[in-house]
This record gives sequence, structure tokens and C-alpha cells, in this order.
Amino acid sequence: MTFTEANFENSIIEIFKDSLGYKYQYGPDIIRDYHNPMYEEQLLSSLKTTNQNLPEDAIKEAVFKLKNIETGTLIQKNFIFTDYLQNGIPVNYYDGREERSTLVYLIDYNNPDKNTFQVINQWTVIDEVEKRPDIVIFVNGLPLVVIELKSPSREETDVSQAYRQLRNYLYDIPSLFVYNAFCVMSDQATSKAGTITADEDRYMEWKSVDGSYENTQYAAFDVLFEGIFDKTRFLDILKNFICFSKEIPNDKKILSAYHQYFAVKKALLSTKEASVTDGKGGVFWHTQGSGKSLSMVFYAKQLQETLDSPTIVVITDRNDLDGQLFSQFSACRDYLRQTPLQAESREDLKKLIKNREVNGIIFTTMQKFEEYDEPLSERRNIVVIADEAHRSQYGLEEKVSEKGKVRIGTARKVRNSLPNATYIGFTGTPVSLEDRNTREIFGSYIDIYDMTQSVQDKATVPIFYESRVISLNLNEKILSDIDEEYDCVAEEAEEYLVEKSKHELGQLESILGAPETITSLVEDIISHYEKYRQYEQTGKAMIVAYSRPIAMKIYKKILELRPLWNEKLGVVMTSDNNDPEEWREIIGNKKHKEMMAAKFKDNDNPLKIAIVVDMWLTGFDVPSLCTMYVYKPMSGHNLMQAIARVNRVYKDKQGGLIVDYVGIAGALKRAMKDYTSRDLKNYKNPDITKTAYPKFLEKTEVCRDLFYGYDYSGFEGGTDLNRARLISGGVNFLTLPSKAEAKKSFIKESLLLRHAMSLCKSMLNQSQRFEAAYFEAVRTLLTRIEGKGKLSLKEINDRINELLKQSIKSEGVINLFSDVQEKYSLFDSAFLADIARMKEKNLAVEMLKKLLAEQVRVYSGTNVVKSEKFSKLLKDAMNSYINGMITNEQVIEELLKIAEDMAQAQKEGEKLGLTTEEMAFYDALTKPETVKDFYENEELIKITKELADLLRSNKTIDWQKKETARAGMRRLVKRLLKKHKYPPEGMEDAVTTVIAQCEMWTENTEMAD
Repeated sequence: MTFTEANFENSIIEIFKDSLGYKYQYGPDIIRDYHNPMYEEQLLSSLKTTNQNLPEDAIKEAVFKLKNIETGTLIQKNFIFTDYLQNGIPVNYYDGREERSTLVYLIDYNNPDKNTFQVINQWTVIDEVEKRPDIVIFVNGLPLVVIELKSPSREETDVSQAYRQLRNYLYDIPSLFVYNAFCVMSDQATSKAGTITADEDRYMEWKSVDGSYENTQYAAFDVLFEGIFDKTRFLDILKNFICFSKEIPNDKKILSAYHQYFAVKKALLSTKEASVTDGKGGVFWHTQGSGKSLSMVFYAKQLQETLDSPTIVVITDRNDLDGQLFSQFSACRDYLRQTPLQAESREDLKKLIKNREVNGIIFTTMQKFEEYDEPLSERRNIVVIADEAHRSQYGLEEKVSEKGKVRIGTARKVRNSLPNATYIGFTGTPVSLEDRNTREIFGSYIDIYDMTQSVQDKATVPIFYESRVISLNLNEKILSDIDEEYDCVAEEAEEYLVEKSKHELGQLESILGAPETITSLVEDIISHYEKYRQYEQTGKAMIVAYSRPIAMKIYKKILELRPLWNEKLGVVMTSDNNDPEEWREIIGNKKHKEMMAAKFKDNDNPLKIAIVVDMWLTGFDVPSLCTMYVYKPMSGHNLMQAIARVNRVYKDKQGGLIVDYVGIAGALKRAMKDYTSRDLKNYKNPDITKTAYPKFLEKTEVCRDLFYGYDYSGFEGGTDLNRARLISGGVNFLTLPSKAEAKKSFIKESLLLRHAMSLCKSMLNQSQRFEAAYFEAVRTLLTRIEGKGKLSLKEINDRINELLKQSIKSEGVINLFSDVQEKYSLFDSAFLADIARMKEKNLAVEMLKKLLAEQVRVYSGTNVVKSEKFSKLLKDAMNSYINGMITNEQVIEELLKIAEDMAQAQKEGEKLGLTTEEMAFYDALTKPETVKDFYENEELIKITKELADLLRSNKTIDWQKKETARAGMRRLVKRLLKKHKYPPEGMEDAVTTVIAQCEMWTENTEMAD
């Protein structure tokens, strides 16, 4: 027996009922107004329980406000509701003496058991149209979570289809999503949660029920439901782990990922304990790109309750980082319920902290702390959050220079200024085992979310490395000088070493900035970008320059060689009063830099390549950024943070590529030494020569083996016509009935080949690129013919021409279907004849099968009789072909006959003057062949039209789901049939077919699911 979507739905309901203790109800059994998505009867009852001390008028006003959120867009309405949900609804009421103001709370967060938790399936909502989501989770009558499921046993449906259905619901029944906290989609193999603003790649799995990262690689589907919907945790998520980030151009609603939730809970406990003991809150290590900044936002919000309104001081060590983190907190100020403040100067910092007793989120850089005569504050309810808590600036000890000058470590200054504060460190890279300072200030790790876990969870993508140092022809002496530079830029470098090296670094600047070296560098970057990277995702790339003068030289040389790239290329770096005047227009002011950031983050903006020096290398996120060209020695944490710019998740991005021109490989290995053992195992050597390229060779060999017996060797040197024939011939070869397993394997393996090639394209020779392009073209044609959606020959041709243009620079235009007319219809005999004449007979069979299956799918939602008839004919023909009982020529003949029968059936309705809808009822009435012996055709047409009118007039009745209404509808239909003395005696079974058609019509007309 097949495990259907209905079975899967029942299994989820069982988890909620039996494991989680939710009350279950079947939607159609609840008498209610379908235009109101809330369960209002339950809502009123729960509000009275939750707000026992408030009069009925206050409750009524709260319900009125809930039902009349009418400001702006759906996102804006949901923002208002989320505020109501988390903080209560402000209302006014008259107590008999005066008007009073208060809050009506929708949920009792302190007493989970005093709330009503319900799981309801088939909850009908009518807005633009009528829809019925699979499962809705209610708390106190509020439809907070919509769950969309897809059958685990149907290959043509998956979790992506569930996502598309959820997106369609936003347009079809938006009122339901005004009250939505988040959504869940599952096909059993994959279960993910996300908000109404989230793209599909931002829906995340919830992989733990207790915060452990063990056994999370392949989490079972029930982990998400039991992990999120435990009553206490569910309420905690609703109140504390959902926030809106006010961003341009669109606001984002954010649901915490599981690793953020559990880590923040640990951090809150650690901070609470530290605040009454040694002040060491611990170190929160979550790898770059996994949402560390938002974890800090979630943490800061909840600290207000955990420590009774503390003052939070957020410290960074650079102005641009301070600005980026401040921007993230400011974007979430409504969630935080206070506006973050940014210290503009040392004096300003002093004012912001000194006279404050409670609250406040204050941002500052380390450098704004100085040696004060007395502490800025001796309060205990101050929490200092240090971003990237392990850098050298956080030193505690005093240092004496060669000239005898004593310098106090910045961390000591902070400690002296806030002696009783609690300190917690957030970092995207690990703390060095030798780093005693960090442990002395912050304590031990609170939580570790490493690169391996982050990639497994698809929170980030892996980073790959390609060396192109050889392209610059730098001699050994220069490479040695660069290697020494790493010691100078290391975080633990002593001041005298940095001073001592200034002269040497000046010499290195002149060598790396020499005109001939810049020319070699730029020519190679342009070549590499144009050949291999400009078509990766959105084509965004970053060039990291050694210095500001070198950044400008790179910019000018690129524009000299590519003068049309003036919109494609930009420079983002700090400015100086002594900068040449000609730099001003290029670098711009603060506003210009903000505009550049917005452009680079916009995937459709022509700005594709950004040249940077220090800015944008930490805390700057552009998910589609795939490529970083490195022309600057970096080491340790600085290096790891910089290269993490390319590790963000975006669509089907397989990884970020670091292209190295100054030999950072050794520094990369040294920087990895403090990572977890599994990170060292998986990512210590990200060189594409050791990772992506061997995978490419392996998958090429697999694809070759699957093509054994078919000669495609002429593809590389062939004409456009030859290439077209080899592609369609390859598809023809793999669609032989005997090749069914090989075809399935090829589709999977050739996709893995494409993924590997996207990272190591620059290493491939021409023959390898052409062979990979051939396999990708065949895979594309196969998946388009066999996949979801309508068959579009133009789209297939356009897609394959585009991929050949990108992969092998083909300028020609190939037409895979040169024998087939461009515009077509299944009911066009000339088009069908064209397909039948194709040389590739197996391919012709697949195309005809696809076209017929599309029409059968249409019938399966509209016409019981035709669906059953043509489905059987198609299945029988294909079974005979697959089992070798008939040849491909014979099956083509049978498929053409089915298509001809479909065309005739279409014309029959037109002759009778019936619509497609009415024709379905006519087919049901006339299914018994002898019926026409008992009735004139005019009478059958009359019954048909009356039957259609009857159903239309009762359209809003939910009869196909609710048994009492169903019985009533059957009586109406039978009464109408009886009036016309239908069916003839002895043909009582004919009524069953008519009822089945009525059910199908109602289901698909009203629900259109």
C-alpha cells in the first residue's frame, strides 16, 4: 500500500496529539465563518482565561483590533500582529469611574498549561479564493503555524512544491498569514521551518530536541516537530526568537535557527551565573556566516528579563564593524523594545554610561575607552558583549616599548572602567589555545557551532581555494618577503616587530604595486573572471588589495583594459585627508559607501566587482558573492573572517572560491589549527586541486561509463547542427527502456559533475570543458522533458544555448528540435506528425508521453471518465513498450492514436454546445454505453446543465469533506436525477460515477490545490 499524503498528514497529527499533548480537531467539523481565519470561539474563551482581571469591554476591544489590522501590506500587518503576540494588545476601557489603559495578552507565556494548543487539519479559509492548508497549529484560537505536506511516495512532489504552495497561499488567502508566526514544509525526507518573508533557501531544518549537535546530519522528520512544538519551547520561540529586521528594500521576518536558539539559552544561563560570581560569561563561538549577529540580538533582548533591565555595552575593534553591528541591532529595535545608541566619541561614551541606572544598548569601539580617574560605573547589571573577542586589542597586561613608554592593554582599560560588569565574547573563529587573555576575561566556551555543522545544516557553504601565484611571475625573494609579512600582520605581533618592518613593507608595497606586476595581476583576474566566474550565480566578486594605493592602481588598470566596466566595478575603502583629489570621486563619502553597499547587495544591480582593502572583510553579507581574489597577505582570524565573505547560502551555490595571488595557503593552514577536529579533517585543505578537481574527474568517468555504447566524441569539434544531433542522440540513447536505471544514475551523477565543475573550471582543459558541457546539455534536456511543468521546446533550446555559451563560449545557436514546428498544441496533428518523424525515436516517445501525461493530469482534476480512460490507455501503451512487447515505432503509433482520441473528445463538447466543465458531467452521465438508448441527446444535455447549475448554486458548501453536507448534496443530486428518471433500470451504478464527478468538480473548483 502506498504511503500517501493523507497518511503522512495523519502521522504528523499523531505526533501533536500523542507526543506533544495538543488537542486535535477536524476543520470541517467546526461551524464557523470561513472568511475569518481565526478560531474565534476559542480565542474569546482563551482571552478571558488569560486576562481574568479585565472586563469584557477590554477583551472585545482587543478582538476588534485583532480582526481589523488594516495598515499597509501583508508584511506590515504581520509586523503589527507579531507585536501584539509578543507584547500584548494596548486597549482602553471604562471601569465605571474613569477610562483606563492596559494590555490584553494573547498568550500566558509564564504558564504554558493555561493556554489551549490545537492541531487542526483541513482548515478552510476564503479570501480571494477558497483554500484549505493541510495542518494549522492554533494557540488560544490564533492560527500561528501553517504546515504544508507533500506525499513521501510520489516522485513528482517534494518539499520545494510545498514551499511554492505556501507562497501561493500568501496571495490566495492572505488573511490567514496576518496571524502567522512561521510556516513548516515537509515531505518526510526534508522538514524545514521559515517565515512569510523567507526564500526557500532560508527555510531551515530544526535538528535537535535538546541542543545537542550529535546525530544531526540526517535528522528524522519528527525531530523538527518535537523540537519546535514542545509547548514550553514553542511559546519561548514565539515570544523571544522571532523578530522583524527593518531593511531596505524589504523588511525581513526572522525565525531563529535551532543552533541559535539553544546557544542563546546557554548564554543566558551562563551570564546570569557570572553576574553574581566572577563576571566571566563565556565565549560563544559560532562560525562566520551562521547568524552570529542575530544571535546577539536574540540574546540582548532576553537579557532584559534575565538580569532585570541591564545596560548592554557592545564593543568592537573597528569603526566599520561597529557601524555594521549597530545597523543590525537598529533594524531590530522594535523587537528589542529600545533604540540602540552609538557612542560618537570618548566623551559621549562617558555620558551614555556614567549616569545610567538601567536599560540601554550602547555601541562603541575599544579605542573609545581610556584611563579614567574612576570607573564609569560600578553597577553589576552591566553586560559587555565583545564582538570577535580574541583579537590582540583585548589584552589585559601592560606593555613597555623599547623607548620605555608603558602601554595599557585596551581590555584592562575596559575592565577598569566597568569593574563589576559581566563579560561575554562572541566570535566567528576559535580562540587560540595559547590565548590566555581571552579566557581570563571571558572564561570558557559556552557553545561551539563549527564549520562542519554549519555546512551540514546548510547555514553556510564550504570555501575552496585556488592558487594563481604563478600567474604573476614573482621571484622567490618577493614570495619570501610576503611570507615574512604574515608575521607582521599576525594578531600576536609585538609592537617593535611592526615598527621594525615598516621599511621592509614599504619595499614590498613598491614591488606589489609595480606597473608590470599590476598589469599581470589585472590581466589574470579579468581572464579568470570572464572565463570561469562571471556566470556563477549573480557574478558578484571581490578583489582584496594590499593597500589603498594598490587598490586604486587595480581599479584604473581594469578600466583601462575594460572601459565599459565603469558600472560593473567599484572601490570601497577608507579615505584620508591626504588622499589625491582624483581619488575623492571614486572613494566618496560615508553616504557614497552606503550606496555602494546597497548596490553590491542588490543581485540585479550592474555593480559586480568590488575592490576592497579592509572594509567589507568582516560583518558584510552578500549571499550571492561567490568569488574573492586575494592580493593581500592576511593571517589568523583576519584571514578566516575575510574569506568567510563567500560562504553564505544562496540558491544552489556549491561553495565560495578564494583565488590566491600572494600565497596565503600556509597562513590558511596555520589559521585552522585551533578549529575542531572534524573541521580540520574536512576543511584543512580546501585547495581545488585536492577537492573539487578530483571530484570532477571521478564524476566525468562515471558519466562516461553510463554512456558506454554511444559515441559523442564529435561534440567538441562539431558544427551547431552536429552538436544538436549528439545532444538529442544522447538523450535518445538514455531513454531506451533498458536504460531506465542508467538514466536515473546519469541525472544524479551529471548534476554532481556540474557542482564540481563550478569550482574548478579554471583547471580544466578544452576537452574536459566540452565533455562536461555535453553531459550538462543532455541532463538539462532529460530533466526538462521528464520534469514538472509544461513542455516548452523554446525554453529547452534557450537554456541549452545559454549553458553552452557560458561553459564553452559557443557563439552559435543550436536547435534540438529542427524537425518540429516552433508553436505547437497537443491537438495539432501537424505538430504530432513532426514528433513522429524525429530520427531519435526514444526521445519522440518521451516527448509524446510527456504531452499526453500533461493532458491526463488536467483530466485528473476535471473529468473522472476521461481521466480514467486516457490514464489507462497511456499506462498500457507505455507498459507494453517498456516490457519490449512493442517497438518504439509501434508505441509512437499508439500514442498518436491516444492524442487523436483526445482531440476528438475535445471537439465533441464543442459540437454539443457544452463547456469543458459541463462536458465532464455529460461524460459521467453517458459512461454506460447503453444510456443513449434510453434518452434523447437533448435530454442528456438538459440534465448536464441542470447538474452543473445545481453545484454552482451550492458552491460554498464544504460537502466533499463534511459527511452531513456530503449526504445532503447526494440527496440533491439524486433528486435531480430522479426527476429525469435517471438512471435506467439496472444501471444504478451509473449514479456512483456522477457523484464522483460532482466530488471532483467541487474539490478542484473550490480548492484548486
